[in-house]
Amino acid sequence: MFVEVPMPKMGESIMEGTVIKWYKNVGDFVKKDETLFEISTDKVDTEVPSLAEGVLTKIFVNVNETIEVGKIVAIIDTSNSQDSHVSETSADVVLANTAIASNIQSDINPSSTSITEVVMPKMGESIMEGTVIKWYKKVGDIVKAEETLFEISTDKVDTEVPAPVAGTLIEVFVKEQETVSIGTIVAKISSGDGQVQLTTPKQESIEEVSMHDVVARNTMSGSVPDKPKIESKSSDKSSRFFSPLVMSIANAERIPVEELENIKGTGIGGRITKQDILKYIEVRSLSPKTHHTKKSIPVSPSVNYETPAGKIERIPMDNIRSKIMQHMVNSRDTSVHVTGVVEVDVTKVHNFIKINKEKYLRDEGIKLTYLPFIAMGVVKALKDYPLVNATIEETSIVVKKFINLGIAVAVEPNGLIVPNIKAADEKNLIGLTKSIKDLADRARTKKLTVDEITGGTFTITNYGVFGSLFGTPIINQPEVAILGVGAVVKKPVVLEIEGVESITIKPMMYLSLSHDHRLVDGMLGGRFLTSVKEFIENFYE
Repeated sequence: MFVEVPMPKMGESIMEGTVIKWYKNVGDFVKKDETLFEISTDKVDTEVPSLAEGVLTKIFVNVNETIEVGKIVAIIDTSNSQDSHVSETSADVVLANTAIASNIQSDINPSSTSITEVVMPKMGESIMEGTVIKWYKKVGDIVKAEETLFEISTDKVDTEVPAPVAGTLIEVFVKEQETVSIGTIVAKISSGDGQVQLTTPKQESIEEVSMHDVVARNTMSGSVPDKPKIESKSSDKSSRFFSPLVMSIANAERIPVEELENIKGTGIGGRITKQDILKYIEVRSLSPKTHHTKKSIPVSPSVNYETPAGKIERIPMDNIRSKIMQHMVNSRDTSVHVTGVVEVDVTKVHNFIKINKEKYLRDEGIKLTYLPFIAMGVVKALKDYPLVNATIEETSIVVKKFINLGIAVAVEPNGLIVPNIKAADEKNLIGLTKSIKDLADRARTKKLTVDEITGGTFTITNYGVFGSLFGTPIINQPEVAILGVGAVVKKPVVLEIEGVESITIKPMMYLSLSHDHRLVDGMLGGRFLTSVKEFIENFYE
């Protein structure tokens, strides 16, 4: 039995991951739950355990390669023998079953010639056309069943399409860089001897040829489609290949083809991806002159600045920082960010910590800090104002009746992760303190589980530990608010007691709430902040 190992889903907003290390090689025996490989996303670096016990027989994703969640990264043979490997016979059976499931119809009669029509496969519910970007066979060539026949591109994925049957490629109807509708016959394959019998794909079969079918065949043949890119024929004025989406964006931004030709692409063969053109537009917008000239500026990090030799250092951005960047831009473009700030007197909490820190360290093994007290105030405020604990799904407000409190943890040398305290509303001060320390420790040693970094409902980020007084944090999608905690500093404060004003020194800090104005307006945000402030200022055990 063969077990497919997919790229795991690490959070609601995370759609891809990068393999940064393999702990096993092809042929190695692996136990169930033993670490198989390590991945990196925009929220976390984590180790992925094996789903089953057996022999690792296939690895489809190399180190530093990024793929979508759900895509197959490896195959494990769960046969009893530790020395077992995937036999050619077993592989042939799997390939044959896959070919049957592909819904591309062909009738092969040993006593007759059968012609199989190869159609443009359906690659997703919303995809209605595809572009042939490369033929691997030409008319007259012999082709084996499941051998790569041609490569296509849609606005969702680039992938290789295998031949449905063995035979001779006798006709090709669609040229390279030509875009046609799904179900269109792109080629014919002749197989067998004798009388020709034309077999036409049934309409329902054409509709059912899915991306999963093609990916499954590619997986078993040792080929995995690249990370989704959108490529298609662009214009007769250019010899370069541009995708429909790239051309759509270019047209909307009034970027001519000759300007596109000067953009450095990062896709296969130097093709321009969606990310390339969006980055180009962002860079171009910073230079007003580029709107009045057709001369383009480079998109890649190799932009040449006029600086003295040796005065700059160019450092490649690591994967996790790149993902954080994308996640922050997505949050900025999704939520309407508004930030409110309150100043909080933490005298009572400060005194409580001072009096009880030795006792809690001795009896509970925990070191008291300000953060658990703030977390308790947040939990209370979320119960009082549940809309701050909600999410937005299209035109619906999803109010969550549980509180999974995210605690942002800085990870050296340049990363950030947000593990969640599940059911935080069920924990007391000791429980919150232990949970915060445990999650922070395991975040920095990459020991967090998938469950602990998903499903958060509200986030706290403590930039005060680095000395910042206050800030305007970016909302952790798909949540609608995030609380920023500033540094505690002693400062003079004016007090009024029985009509007499005086100045005294108190430990003070700022709390800032960034909230999504689509749902949380100023009144709700202000009341939430005030609730947290009052809890801290009036704390008692």
